[in-house]
Amino acid sequence: MNHPVIVVISVGEMGAAVGGRLREKGAEVRTSLKGRSQGSAERAMRHGLMAVDDDAALIGGAEFVLSIVPPAEAVPLAKRLAPAISGTSKKPLYVDCNAVSPATVNETAAVIHASGAGFVDAGIIGGPPQPNSAGPKFYASGGETKRFLRLRDYGLDVREIEGEIGVASALKMAYGSLTKGVTAIGIATMLSASRAGVADVLKREFADSQPQLTALLARSVPRSVPKAYRWVAEMEEISAFIGNADAGGTLFLGVARLYELIARSHEGDGRDIDVLKRFLKS
Repeated sequence: MNHPVIVVISVGEMGAAVGGRLREKGAEVRTSLKGRSQGSAERAMRHGLMAVDDDAALIGGAEFVLSIVPPAEAVPLAKRLAPAISGTSKKPLYVDCNAVSPATVNETAAVIHASGAGFVDAGIIGGPPQPNSAGPKFYASGGETKRFLRLRDYGLDVREIEGEIGVASALKMAYGSLTKGVTAIGIATMLSASRAGVADVLKREFADSQPQLTALLARSVPRSVPKAYRWVAEMEEISAFIGNADAGGTLFLGVARLYELIARSHEGDGRDIDVLKRFLKS
Protein backbone atom coordinates (compact mmCIF):
# COMPACT_ATOMS: atom_id res chain seq x y z
CA MET A 1 0.00 0.00 0.00
CA ASN A 2 1.34 3.41 -0.96
CA HIS A 3 0.84 5.72 1.97
CA PRO A 4 0.31 9.42 1.23
CA VAL A 5 2.63 12.28 2.06
CA ILE A 6 0.65 14.87 4.00
CA VAL A 7 1.67 18.41 4.94
CA VAL A 8 0.07 19.75 8.13
CA ILE A 9 0.51 23.42 9.04
CA SER A 10 0.67 24.50 11.75
CA VAL A 11 1.61 22.45 14.79
CA GLY A 12 -0.58 24.01 17.42
CA GLU A 13 -2.44 21.59 19.68
CA MET A 14 -4.92 20.64 16.95
CA GLY A 15 -2.50 20.50 14.02
CA ALA A 16 0.11 18.52 15.91
CA ALA A 17 -2.41 15.97 17.17
CA VAL A 18 -4.01 15.60 13.73
CA GLY A 19 -0.57 15.11 12.21
CA GLY A 20 0.24 12.55 14.89
CA ARG A 21 -2.94 10.60 14.15
CA LEU A 22 -2.14 10.53 10.42
CA ARG A 23 1.42 9.40 11.10
CA GLU A 24 0.26 6.63 13.47
CA LYS A 25 -1.88 5.27 10.65
CA GLY A 26 1.06 5.10 8.26
CA ALA A 27 1.20 8.45 6.46
CA GLU A 28 4.37 10.47 6.11
CA VAL A 29 3.58 13.81 7.73
CA ARG A 30 5.58 16.95 7.11
CA THR A 31 5.27 20.36 8.68
CA SER A 32 7.01 23.71 8.66
CA LEU A 33 8.43 25.37 11.76
CA LYS A 34 9.27 28.59 9.93
CA GLY A 35 8.48 31.44 12.34
CA ARG A 36 7.05 29.05 14.95
CA SER A 37 7.81 28.80 18.65
CA GLN A 38 9.89 26.31 20.61
CA GLY A 39 6.59 24.86 21.80
CA SER A 40 5.66 24.12 18.20
CA ALA A 41 8.99 22.38 17.63
CA GLU A 42 8.46 20.26 20.73
CA ARG A 43 4.95 19.26 19.62
CA ALA A 44 6.22 18.33 16.17
CA MET A 45 8.89 16.12 17.70
CA ARG A 46 6.48 14.55 20.19
CA HIS A 47 4.06 13.56 17.42
CA GLY A 48 6.77 12.37 15.05
CA LEU A 49 6.27 15.04 12.38
CA MET A 50 9.04 15.81 9.90
CA ALA A 51 10.05 19.49 9.91
CA VAL A 52 10.83 20.85 6.42
CA ASP A 53 11.26 24.60 6.24
CA ASP A 54 11.99 24.98 2.51
CA ASP A 55 8.54 25.34 0.95
CA ALA A 56 9.44 23.63 -2.32
CA ALA A 57 10.78 20.59 -0.46
CA LEU A 58 7.81 20.72 1.92
CA ILE A 59 5.26 20.55 -0.90
CA GLY A 60 7.16 18.32 -3.33
CA GLY A 61 5.49 14.92 -3.64
CA ALA A 62 2.75 15.75 -1.12
CA GLU A 63 -0.75 14.46 -1.81
CA PHE A 64 -2.51 16.64 0.77
CA VAL A 65 -1.90 19.97 2.49
CA LEU A 66 -3.96 20.55 5.61
CA SER A 67 -4.09 24.18 6.72
CA ILE A 68 -4.88 24.30 10.46
CA VAL A 69 -3.89 27.80 11.52
CA PRO A 70 -5.44 30.75 13.40
CA PRO A 71 -8.07 32.47 11.20
CA ALA A 72 -5.94 35.51 10.41
CA GLU A 73 -3.21 33.24 8.99
CA ALA A 74 -5.41 31.27 6.57
CA VAL A 75 -5.05 33.50 3.50
CA PRO A 76 -1.38 34.44 4.15
CA LEU A 77 -0.44 30.75 4.42
CA ALA A 78 -2.11 30.00 1.10
CA LYS A 79 -0.28 32.92 -0.53
CA ARG A 80 3.00 31.71 0.96
CA LEU A 81 2.60 28.14 -0.31
CA ALA A 82 1.09 28.97 -3.71
CA PRO A 83 4.45 29.49 -5.49
CA ALA A 84 5.72 26.13 -4.25
CA ILE A 85 2.49 24.44 -5.36
CA SER A 86 2.69 26.13 -8.77
CA GLY A 87 6.23 24.81 -9.16
CA THR A 88 5.44 21.16 -8.55
CA SER A 89 4.17 18.78 -11.21
CA LYS A 90 2.14 16.72 -8.72
CA LYS A 91 -0.48 19.05 -7.28
CA PRO A 92 -1.63 18.32 -3.74
CA LEU A 93 -5.19 18.70 -2.52
CA TYR A 94 -5.28 21.79 -0.31
CA VAL A 95 -7.71 21.42 2.60
CA ASP A 96 -8.52 24.60 4.51
CA CYS A 97 -9.53 23.45 8.01
CA ASN A 98 -9.72 26.89 9.59
CA ALA A 99 -12.43 28.72 11.54
CA VAL A 100 -13.11 31.32 8.86
CA SER A 101 -16.14 32.79 7.13
CA PRO A 102 -17.30 31.59 3.70
CA ALA A 103 -15.94 34.83 2.19
CA THR A 104 -12.49 34.20 3.64
CA VAL A 105 -12.36 30.54 2.59
CA ASN A 106 -13.35 31.51 -0.96
CA GLU A 107 -10.52 34.05 -0.98
CA THR A 108 -8.13 31.27 0.04
CA ALA A 109 -9.59 28.94 -2.58
CA ALA A 110 -8.97 31.51 -5.33
CA VAL A 111 -5.28 31.67 -4.35
CA ILE A 112 -4.91 27.89 -4.37
CA HIS A 113 -6.88 27.33 -7.57
CA ALA A 114 -4.59 29.83 -9.31
CA SER A 115 -1.65 27.60 -8.35
CA GLY A 116 -3.29 24.64 -10.10
CA ALA A 117 -4.20 22.64 -7.01
CA GLY A 118 -7.54 21.29 -5.88
CA PHE A 119 -9.25 22.74 -2.83
CA VAL A 120 -11.59 21.51 -0.10
CA ASP A 121 -13.37 23.62 2.50
CA ALA A 122 -13.32 21.82 5.87
CA GLY A 123 -14.62 22.78 9.30
CA ILE A 124 -13.25 20.98 12.37
CA ILE A 125 -15.74 20.40 15.16
CA GLY A 126 -14.35 18.87 18.33
CA GLY A 127 -11.05 18.82 20.19
CA PRO A 128 -7.67 17.43 19.11
CA PRO A 129 -7.48 13.65 18.56
CA GLN A 130 -6.86 11.68 21.72
CA PRO A 131 -5.71 8.05 22.10
CA ASN A 132 -8.55 5.55 21.72
CA SER A 133 -10.98 8.18 20.45
CA ALA A 134 -12.36 9.02 17.00
CA GLY A 135 -11.15 12.58 17.27
CA PRO A 136 -12.83 15.66 15.83
CA LYS A 137 -15.16 15.68 12.85
CA PHE A 138 -13.92 17.22 9.59
CA TYR A 139 -17.02 18.46 7.76
CA ALA A 140 -16.02 18.97 4.14
CA SER A 141 -17.61 20.67 1.14
CA GLY A 142 -16.69 21.53 -2.42
CA GLY A 143 -16.32 19.65 -5.66
CA GLU A 144 -13.19 17.71 -4.65
CA THR A 145 -14.21 16.32 -1.27
CA LYS A 146 -14.08 12.75 -2.57
CA ARG A 147 -10.28 12.96 -2.62
CA PHE A 148 -10.24 14.11 1.01
CA LEU A 149 -12.32 11.09 2.02
CA ARG A 150 -9.20 8.97 1.56
CA LEU A 151 -7.94 10.26 4.90
CA ARG A 152 -10.66 8.27 6.63
CA ASP A 153 -8.24 5.37 6.14
CA TYR A 154 -5.68 7.35 8.14
CA GLY A 155 -7.75 8.06 11.22
CA LEU A 156 -9.66 11.23 10.31
CA ASP A 157 -13.44 11.41 10.75
CA VAL A 158 -14.16 13.11 7.42
CA ARG A 159 -17.84 13.87 6.73
CA GLU A 160 -18.86 15.09 3.32
CA ILE A 161 -21.70 17.61 3.22
CA GLU A 162 -23.50 18.80 0.12
CA GLY A 163 -22.60 22.18 -1.28
CA GLU A 164 -19.80 24.23 -2.68
CA ILE A 165 -16.76 25.79 -1.06
CA GLY A 166 -18.00 27.91 1.85
CA VAL A 167 -20.69 25.51 3.09
CA ALA A 168 -18.43 23.71 5.56
CA SER A 169 -17.10 27.04 6.83
CA ALA A 170 -20.67 28.28 7.27
CA LEU A 171 -21.40 25.23 9.42
CA LYS A 172 -18.29 25.88 11.50
CA MET A 173 -19.24 29.55 11.95
CA ALA A 174 -22.79 28.67 13.00
CA TYR A 175 -21.60 26.02 15.46
CA GLY A 176 -18.92 28.26 16.97
CA SER A 177 -21.27 31.20 17.29
CA LEU A 178 -23.39 29.21 19.73
CA THR A 179 -20.76 27.27 21.66
CA LYS A 180 -18.24 30.06 22.08
CA GLY A 181 -21.00 32.67 22.28
CA VAL A 182 -22.62 30.95 25.27
CA THR A 183 -19.21 30.72 26.96
CA ALA A 184 -18.64 34.43 26.37
CA ILE A 185 -22.03 35.33 27.86
CA GLY A 186 -21.12 33.23 30.89
CA ILE A 187 -17.80 35.02 31.27
CA ALA A 188 -19.44 38.46 31.00
CA THR A 189 -22.07 37.42 33.56
CA MET A 190 -19.48 36.17 36.03
CA LEU A 191 -17.32 39.28 35.76
CA SER A 192 -20.22 41.72 36.08
CA ALA A 193 -21.86 39.83 38.97
CA SER A 194 -18.55 39.74 40.81
CA ARG A 195 -18.02 43.48 40.34
CA ALA A 196 -21.55 44.12 41.64
CA GLY A 197 -21.00 41.93 44.71
CA VAL A 198 -23.71 39.37 43.90
CA ALA A 199 -21.52 36.50 42.68
CA ASP A 200 -22.22 34.17 45.63
CA VAL A 201 -25.98 34.66 45.46
CA LEU A 202 -25.96 34.18 41.70
CA LYS A 203 -23.89 30.99 42.01
CA ARG A 204 -26.42 29.51 44.45
CA GLU A 205 -29.32 30.46 42.19
CA PHE A 206 -27.61 28.98 39.14
CA ALA A 207 -26.95 25.76 41.04
CA ASP A 208 -30.60 25.61 42.08
CA SER A 209 -32.41 26.62 38.89
CA GLN A 210 -29.81 26.16 36.09
CA PRO A 211 -27.72 23.09 37.00
CA GLN A 212 -27.08 22.09 33.38
CA LEU A 213 -25.91 25.58 32.46
CA THR A 214 -23.74 25.67 35.59
CA ALA A 215 -22.09 22.39 34.60
CA LEU A 216 -21.56 23.56 31.02
CA LEU A 217 -19.87 26.80 32.08
CA ALA A 218 -17.76 24.97 34.65
CA ARG A 219 -16.32 22.99 31.75
CA SER A 220 -16.20 25.59 29.00
CA VAL A 221 -14.95 28.72 30.78
CA PRO A 222 -11.65 27.27 32.09
CA ARG A 223 -10.98 25.71 28.68
CA SER A 224 -11.58 29.05 26.96
CA VAL A 225 -8.94 31.00 28.88
CA PRO A 226 -5.76 29.70 27.19
CA LYS A 227 -7.53 29.70 23.80
CA ALA A 228 -9.04 33.19 24.06
CA TYR A 229 -6.30 34.83 21.98
CA ARG A 230 -7.18 32.52 19.06
CA TRP A 231 -10.90 33.06 19.42
CA VAL A 232 -10.68 36.83 18.88
CA ALA A 233 -10.21 36.47 15.12
CA GLU A 234 -12.73 33.62 14.98
CA MET A 235 -15.41 35.85 16.51
CA GLU A 236 -14.58 38.53 13.93
CA GLU A 237 -15.00 35.92 11.20
CA ILE A 238 -18.36 34.93 12.70
CA SER A 239 -19.39 38.58 12.68
CA ALA A 240 -18.53 38.74 8.98
CA PHE A 241 -20.45 35.49 8.38
CA ILE A 242 -23.59 36.82 10.08
CA GLY A 243 -23.12 40.17 8.39
CA ASN A 244 -26.46 41.86 9.05
CA ALA A 245 -26.25 43.93 12.23
CA ASP A 246 -29.92 43.24 12.91
CA ALA A 247 -29.17 39.51 12.89
CA GLY A 248 -26.39 39.84 15.45
CA GLY A 249 -23.30 40.56 13.38
CA THR A 250 -22.16 43.35 15.69
CA LEU A 251 -22.81 41.15 18.72
CA PHE A 252 -19.81 39.00 17.86
CA LEU A 253 -17.53 41.99 17.50
CA GLY A 254 -18.32 42.57 21.17
CA VAL A 255 -17.61 38.90 21.90
CA ALA A 256 -14.25 39.30 20.13
CA ARG A 257 -13.37 42.22 22.40
CA LEU A 258 -14.35 40.15 25.46
CA TYR A 259 -12.04 37.31 24.45
CA GLU A 260 -9.35 39.91 23.79
CA LEU A 261 -9.77 41.10 27.38
CA ILE A 262 -9.50 37.53 28.70
CA ALA A 263 -6.39 36.91 26.60
CA ARG A 264 -4.74 40.06 28.00
CA SER A 265 -5.61 39.03 31.55
CA HIS A 266 -4.25 35.52 30.94
CA GLU A 267 -0.98 36.93 29.65
CA GLY A 268 -0.86 39.81 32.16
CA ASP A 269 -1.96 40.37 35.75
CA GLY A 270 -4.57 37.60 35.73
CA ARG A 271 -7.14 39.57 37.73
CA ASP A 272 -10.12 38.74 35.57
CA ILE A 273 -9.01 35.12 35.39
CA ASP A 274 -8.91 35.00 39.19
CA VAL A 275 -12.45 36.37 39.31
CA LEU A 276 -13.64 33.60 37.01
CA LYS A 277 -11.84 30.96 39.07
CA ARG A 278 -13.43 32.20 42.28
CA PHE A 279 -16.88 32.17 40.68
CA LEU A 280 -16.45 28.62 39.42
CA LYS A 281 -14.94 27.28 42.63
CA SER A 282 -17.28 24.83 44.32
